[in-house]
Amino acid sequence: MSATATPVRGPVHEVRELQDARLHAGPRAAVHLTRRGRAVLLVLLVGLLYAAFAVGRSNSEAAVTAEAAPQLVQTTVQPGDTLWAVARRVAPGHDPRPMVEQLRRLNHLRTPGLQVGQQLLLPAAA
Repeated sequence: MSATATPVRGPVHEVRELQDARLHAGPRAAVHLTRRGRAVLLVLLVGLLYAAFAVGRSNSEAAVTAEAAPQLVQTTVQPGDTLWAVARRVAPGHDPRPMVEQLRRLNHLRTPGLQVGQQLLLPAAA
């Protein structure tokens, strides 16, 4: 009986063979997108276009709003003036509450009280 030695092949040898095959492989094939990949890419591109148009539109609306801003006039608070009285003077015949709120916002007033001699901004045409 003669015993011939056969090489033992284990997992280590197989890993090395795979690594060698990868090193000696030619150039890789081009990347191919699947239908799902193309759909995802399309959705991303449409989203980017939508975002670009939304930014452009908001900038143009801001320009229109700035042009349409109401003209303001400045007045000096007289003795006995209140925001309510000023609002009724600016918008006679209308509910003064919205005008009072607008006057508070325009003049950055934290309280409804006014001081004699204080300068107030008023809408020119209410």
